[in-house]
Amino acid sequence: MDKTGKTALLACIALCLTTGAIGSAAAGLAPDWYASLSKPAWNPPDRLFAPVWTALYLLMAVALWLVWKTESVPARKTALVLFGVQLVLNAGWPLIFFGWRSPGVALAELLILWLAVAATLAVFAKQSRTAAWLLAPYLAWLSFAGALNFAIWRLNPGNAGPGATAAETTVAPR
Repeated sequence: MDKTGKTALLACIALCLTTGAIGSAAAGLAPDWYASLSKPAWNPPDRLFAPVWTALYLLMAVALWLVWKTESVPARKTALVLFGVQLVLNAGWPLIFFGWRSPGVALAELLILWLAVAATLAVFAKQSRTAAWLLAPYLAWLSFAGALNFAIWRLNPGNAGPGATAAETTVAPR
């Protein structure tokens, strides 16, 4: 098996970009709903999200590849499992936010995702410092995305969609 070469790197890229494609497809489930939401003044233009996420998925893929090609030790297995967990959570967020139209539930899921990425970064650092640093922009972007998700949730208490919980349809104290 070509564990350290181009085939493994291409597999890592394909895995991460496939996750991105799931998110992109989910975002396309509710374009009118999303356009109708109130957003904070610091919300980036919609055209910015695709290139940022593409760059982040490519960085994640290289980080995964760097850890994949390290010598097999128990920490490597833990790192790969954590990466898989965060990747599933990553794919889940847009399905919850756009598919369920549920910013509050998506925010809770994003907090779990953030913790999973932080744990992945910490375990990756034991395998490859470079891999850990490659995940740092992803964690930073998730921090920004969390603030944006929170702001959208707060600005749209009655527009939470069919998957909304009671907490999402109640105005939070300001």
